[in-house]
Amino acid sequence: MSTLLKDVYSTQFFDRFTDVLSRVLPTFEKGEFLDLIFTDELGKKELKERMRHTTQVLHHFLPNHFPAAVQLILQTIRQLQDDRFPVQHIEFLFFPDYVEQYGLDDLETSVEAMEKITQFISCEFAVRPFLLRYPVQMMAQMLAWSTHEHPSVRRFASEGSRLRLPWAMALPFLKRDPSPLLPILENLKADPSEFVRRSVANNLNDISKDHPNLVLELLAKWKGCCPETDWVVKHGCRTLLKQGHTEVLRYFGFEGDAPLALTNFKVLTPQVPMGKDLHFSFVLKNIASEPQKVRLEYGVYYQKANQSLARKVFKISERVYPPQEEITVARRQSFKPITTRKFYPGAHRVSLIVNGQEKNIADFIVVP
Repeated sequence: MSTLLKDVYSTQFFDRFTDVLSRVLPTFEKGEFLDLIFTDELGKKELKERMRHTTQVLHHFLPNHFPAAVQLILQTIRQLQDDRFPVQHIEFLFFPDYVEQYGLDDLETSVEAMEKITQFISCEFAVRPFLLRYPVQMMAQMLAWSTHEHPSVRRFASEGSRLRLPWAMALPFLKRDPSPLLPILENLKADPSEFVRRSVANNLNDISKDHPNLVLELLAKWKGCCPETDWVVKHGCRTLLKQGHTEVLRYFGFEGDAPLALTNFKVLTPQVPMGKDLHFSFVLKNIASEPQKVRLEYGVYYQKANQSLARKVFKISERVYPPQEEITVARRQSFKPITTRKFYPGAHRVSLIVNGQEKNIADFIVVP
């Protein structure tokens, strides 16, 4: 069985889905639908291309009148739920995509559709063109959704408006000025749903990359609000923490000049064959007479295609060290091929980072 995400659009899926459509659309022709789906080009398409292809085929069978088409989509979703249709949900991204493709000129109908569809499959991608075309109306709507009774709609208010939502259309007006997001995050910062709070943290982290001072203002405002908000703030500041932002580190109790000793730093694999692991170790000791709160990280300076180096930071631990406690830390970092990073042979570096401050750096080589 294939493990590729794009293969959720399988023969079995479309066979079951068209059975549902047959009960919703009286004049539906299942054979014609499947013929249009399974073209010679389908196998060459990636996930989003297959989604868009399905959207276009579905449009062939729905009314051209957008509000009428939306009602049939909602009826189909209700039928899928009544049938307890086995889903991963991602395969139904063509429902939000339908609204994005064919509803941009009908704001009122599209808003009503997204509010209902997002309770079945998130409309976080589909809402982006609407935010760009109708920024004032849509930001007011996102704020209203942030108080909705359904957690998926409340999450949609945050996730759909994120500045750096992965694989999504950019929102330059919010990147320039994210202040319209703040009332939304304020409403959701202590939401009863962890699903929603995690989106708020991700939204906050996105903002921090362009507007760290704005996030610092929120830290001061939200400090001590409740344990749930404390988690949101901490997770939302993860990029600033990895960047060693002094004020953020101090906010969480990490002092850069804490009396700590790093010794015996060793790169145990000075040459790392491509596909194998870097191994290194070191000793950390709290040399003070008082407990010390320590955030321990390491950075890998990866060689890029142009032979320059770019650092990526990885967290090791975060805890309080009693006076005179000494520990030996051993870590490894894989250089096995992955889809999110291309590795290049040549000179690399690894560093140790304590409370945001880089303390030791050592060289190693990745060999073919």
